[in-house]
Amino acid sequence: MSIEVKSYAEEKVERVRRVLRELVALKTEVKNRALLTAAELINGKRSFIKEENAKDVEYAKSIGLSSAVIDRLVLNDKRIDGIIKVLKDVASLPDPVGEITRMWTLPNGLKVGRMRVPLGVIFIIYEARPNVTVEAASLCMKSSNAVILRGGKEAINSNRALVSILKEASREVGFPEDAIEFIDRPEREIVWELLQMEGKIDVAIPRGGESLIRAVAEKAKVPVIKHYKGVCNIYVDEEADLSKAYHIVYNAKVQRPSVCNAVENLIIHRRILRDFFPRMAYILGKAGVELRCDEESLSLIKSDPRLSFVKATPAREEDYYEEFLDLILAVKVVGSLEEAIEFIEKYGSKHSDAIITENYTKAMKFLNEVDSAAVYVNASTRFTDGNEFGLGAEMGISTDKVHARGPMALEELTIQKFIIFGNGQLRDNVGVPEEIMKELL
Repeated sequence: MSIEVKSYAEEKVERVRRVLRELVALKTEVKNRALLTAAELINGKRSFIKEENAKDVEYAKSIGLSSAVIDRLVLNDKRIDGIIKVLKDVASLPDPVGEITRMWTLPNGLKVGRMRVPLGVIFIIYEARPNVTVEAASLCMKSSNAVILRGGKEAINSNRALVSILKEASREVGFPEDAIEFIDRPEREIVWELLQMEGKIDVAIPRGGESLIRAVAEKAKVPVIKHYKGVCNIYVDEEADLSKAYHIVYNAKVQRPSVCNAVENLIIHRRILRDFFPRMAYILGKAGVELRCDEESLSLIKSDPRLSFVKATPAREEDYYEEFLDLILAVKVVGSLEEAIEFIEKYGSKHSDAIITENYTKAMKFLNEVDSAAVYVNASTRFTDGNEFGLGAEMGISTDKVHARGPMALEELTIQKFIIFGNGQLRDNVGVPEEIMKELL
């Protein structure tokens, strides 16, 4: 007699799947109480969280991780405040589950509608950002999804602490704690096994660098919602308000260059090049930005002694495809809006792109024809973020053409199913033949 031994991954999946029906039936007030209770507990357990986080920071330093990674890893009071705010914000948002988005009546009397329902079991894979643990879990809790969390090994103590608090809050209010599972082992084989569980994992969401996302997409049998990189573009039109343009471009590149919604390519209309670019180059140069310029823009810098301090080099073809995630900006001069849109189509990553113009017709053409998840007029690309869009938080930013595109929040963690109300209607009016019904009598 053989005894079946379930793997670690199988046990995690079975645990979350057992509570799916219970999750769908939960009242909104229970979900909100769980989130608000978690916020209270996190506030009261700051010392515990920071102690566990310190272990991760020490480990990260010992293995030589970069200062940028360590910065993302740190949980100080300000970031804990941010985590608490996310929980409260998500609790304050409308519950999408059960919402009927449309209803219509057919000539035969059938009433047909669409209702939002949870995706089911969501497997999220992310790197050294412990705040993602709470962002992802809170969105799943409010949208009645079960979640399996797999953070980077460098954040394992911080993540374990936060998950333990979320589970404690769940127990206190009657929310099913098994709906939140955490992979607290570092072996990559566990991830690959979960990605093969077609029919048990409903969707996987990788959140991190391009190499992580590509590895997940290549190995997965389950559906994957992804974005590979953020090559964001800003086009400064010939009819731009240049005073706006200086600030928007500066914000999009300098405010936080290491994130996916920072601008990587600056596109400038030829007619305003001489008025705009020397000043823009001066501003960016003062901020330590390195410019990789095409021939026209580079010649302006080289011919102006006031810009001798600006680090500017000739752009290579591959620079326009690059997600620098650093104080580096590629520059391209174009002769028309059409040429700018073609450039974005070729080199962009369908993440976030912006036009700076005072011409309404051009703005609308840009909005209609640029095929990206977020398209802006006269604003920084840095706003592409669930919290900034008023969505409470986000699971990630999707550049896929699936039901979810852009920041993935509560609505994007649901899918619509058809609901139909009838009163005995039959297709083509074909029912049980009358002679058979008579036989029954």
